[in-house]
Amino acid sequence: MASRLEQHLSCPICCELFRDPVVLTCSHSFCKVCLENWWEDKLLKTCPVCKRRSSRDNPPKNLVLKNLVETFTEEKGQTAPAAEQTSPSSQEPECRLHSEKLRLFCLDHQELICLVCRDSRTHKDHRFSPIEEAASDLREQLRRNIKPLQDKLKVLDESRAQFDEAAAHISLQTKQTQTQIRAEFEKLHQFLRDEEESRMKALREEEEQKIQNMKDKMAALSRDMEALSKTISETEEQLRAADASFLLQYKTAEERLQRCPLVEEPQMEDEDLIDQVKHLGNLGFNIWMNMKKLVQFFPVVLDPNSAGSDLILSEDLTSGRARERQKVPENPGRLSDGYFRGSESFVSGTHSWEVEVRGQVWSVGVSGHVQRGADTEVRGSWFIQFTEGKYFAVSTKSLAPDLALSVKNLQRVQVKLDFDTNTLTFTDPDTNTDLHTVTDSFTEIFPFLYTYDAPLKISPKSITVTV
Repeated sequence: MASRLEQHLSCPICCELFRDPVVLTCSHSFCKVCLENWWEDKLLKTCPVCKRRSSRDNPPKNLVLKNLVETFTEEKGQTAPAAEQTSPSSQEPECRLHSEKLRLFCLDHQELICLVCRDSRTHKDHRFSPIEEAASDLREQLRRNIKPLQDKLKVLDESRAQFDEAAAHISLQTKQTQTQIRAEFEKLHQFLRDEEESRMKALREEEEQKIQNMKDKMAALSRDMEALSKTISETEEQLRAADASFLLQYKTAEERLQRCPLVEEPQMEDEDLIDQVKHLGNLGFNIWMNMKKLVQFFPVVLDPNSAGSDLILSEDLTSGRARERQKVPENPGRLSDGYFRGSESFVSGTHSWEVEVRGQVWSVGVSGHVQRGADTEVRGSWFIQFTEGKYFAVSTKSLAPDLALSVKNLQRVQVKLDFDTNTLTFTDPDTNTDLHTVTDSFTEIFPFLYTYDAPLKISPKSITVTV
């Protein structure tokens, strides 16, 4: 009974009676010092037993448990001598072979023995230690053995905290991306609504024009018909007159008929009808061509998961600027402060992009691998750098010093990578001047940017459609 009670009054961390116990919100209790050592260097304060997060950094004392431990310790000290007098064997274990008290610990057999066992053939030439010393040594050894597990648990706990932060960051990324997707589609929807309304308006205007044209033709036709009907009626009336009267008016009737010439029969023209071809021919293609004014194509898109933690990207992922350091999950692809990387690598073909540059310190270039021999690849970076008011061509793969460039007031830098000719060319597109050319056996290349103070932006590329 005492042993079971002692287990309930023992700290789960040090496995000894509680010393200055504190209680967590999950109701588990620990020695104050043990809990502080457990929480040392941990990002999240969690319960060592159930792993629930603690809402308090300084948990309250468990006074009830403290009193119970003190009472148990006092009663144990008072009853131990009486128990030894009445029943010695009830408190101390005895040897099953010799019914003697177990006083020693055999280091070779790793078991408790009595004094008779020590002198027996079974333990001849063995090493022995007092129980107290053996227990102390083995406790220390067990503590050393458990230390790697405790350290590993601490590392896993930190990893779990990082995963919790990553999960929260993923949710934030999802919400931001959803908002941007909806905004982008709303632009397209609005463009299509405007385009539809514009085309419907043009159709209505043509309808009004063509109908008015028909009305004008019908009005002219009605006037001609009215004149003809009047002439015919007057002539028919004279035809019905008496002979003498008819003959007196004949010359006048003849002149009237000659003054009323036969008008040409009106004809329908092709342009009188709605030009459906103008409104429907290649409708989707024409809308798409007009959409090019709204939609831009960027040859390089930046990867926000690779950007330094002190940077922020634009919504279209084509420009970046410095900002205060933000809390972002650590991942293998995360670059150092100030650096951006393109979202995809190039391994073949020809690629080119332009970057609008500004600020006091910036770099524009590529990083990746070049081939050295059949099975060897070397990593390097090649870029144009602006610092301290001067421009340089830099290669981290080369031991040569940075190459100073005789250029001023660069506004844009064009980067062209040609795997077919193994060349990397930097150009000033505003003056069409080559700044620097590198020739090497490129294998996999990523575009990258660096900024210290001002935004850098990828320029859009014009789209050409051939039919």
